Amino acid sequence: MTFSDILRTAIFALRGNWLRSALTSLGVIIGIAAVIVMVSVGQGTQAEIDKMVSGLGSQRLDIGSGAGRGPGGGGARMSAASFFTLNDGDVEAIRNEIPEVQYVAGALRGNTQVVYAENNASTGWQGVQPEFFDINGWTIADGEGFDTQDYTSAGKVVILGDTVRRTLFGDDSGIGQTIRLGRVPFTVVATLKPKGQGGFGQDQDDVVMVPLETARRRLMGAMGLPAGAVMQIALTVGDAKDLGYAQGEVEALLRQRHRINPGEDDDFNVRNISEIVATRTQTTRLMSLLLGAVATISLIVGGIGIMNIMLVSVTERIREIGLRMAVGAGPSDVRRQFLAEAMLISLIGGVLGIAIGVVGALLVGKFGSLPVALNGQVIALAASFSIMTGLFFGYYPARKASQLDPIEALRQQ
Repeated sequence: MTFSDILRTAIFALRGNWLRSALTSLGVIIGIAAVIVMVSVGQGTQAEIDKMVSGLGSQRLDIGSGAGRGPGGGGARMSAASFFTLNDGDVEAIRNEIPEVQYVAGALRGNTQVVYAENNASTGWQGVQPEFFDINGWTIADGEGFDTQDYTSAGKVVILGDTVRRTLFGDDSGIGQTIRLGRVPFTVVATLKPKGQGGFGQDQDDVVMVPLETARRRLMGAMGLPAGAVMQIALTVGDAKDLGYAQGEVEALLRQRHRINPGEDDDFNVRNISEIVATRTQTTRLMSLLLGAVATISLIVGGIGIMNIMLVSVTERIREIGLRMAVGAGPSDVRRQFLAEAMLISLIGGVLGIAIGVVGALLVGKFGSLPVALNGQVIALAASFSIMTGLFFGYYPARKASQLDPIEALRQQ
């Protein structure tokens, strides 16, 4: 029998009981669609993780200021001096004594009402040092950044994030205009290029930047901050492999500078961004494996359905098989015929499953809260699964049919 003969015979056999064939392929349809949707969701989530890594920086440490507890387990200290435990001296010490550090900057932050004419916005402000922009990947869109005098003289100048700029000025840049942060007037000297949504879903452009000393004197002067206090120190290293070593050096240096005795808790906390990202990546990978396992089980169930129906078909068509063998068909011809029927069911189910899976993935991406990354590799993977399902689960029934004794088969009623 030629390939066209086998295909024509398989189509004729399936059309003879088309409803049963359609119900059999339903398991493959569901399995393939599940593979496409779930793998697409897993890849989309991984892409979001990669975006978060690039946004936060895999070579970065964040050092937070805050009081710890002594060895006696006393209560948390609440004075400003004990809460703002980091200062400019710590920043300079890290810069000068740890050569692996590439950029380092201290920062203060808070929230305020920003007003221009009849427009206003509630936003966050950050008081920063020069290297803060390099650490966080901020670039100037319009205007000029802060100059040295702005940092040293507490100049009343501000750089606007894109969201705040659009709220206050619409399509204009606002360069040279005077706005108020709280009750303090500031001159807009620059705007930042938009960065969009952050890895944790926040609007990164909803922010304004002022020099660090300006933040101390103009925005937080009433709090009675210790001299040179900062809330946070951010740093990056030149090589990601040095991050763990740099973290240990930073912790040891700060404990020494803050005179923390052995056994006492730190009055600061160090957050390793790469460790957070690695934990989240591992969680995502496990979720993807779980989704893939569920989809694979659906496909296996569909394959078992094909095997079951093909075994039933062999039993029902024993006399037909005997007749074919009696007129010259060999075992290989019978085996190829039944294998073709099984693979045809699987392929039809695979095509429909791919179509449903692609539509389903697009709908999840559009209306659902899960990120979806649909690409050709996912579809190719689904098509491969479809072919392998028909081949694997159709072989045993086909082999069983080919091993029938023609004489015994012809005796069947």
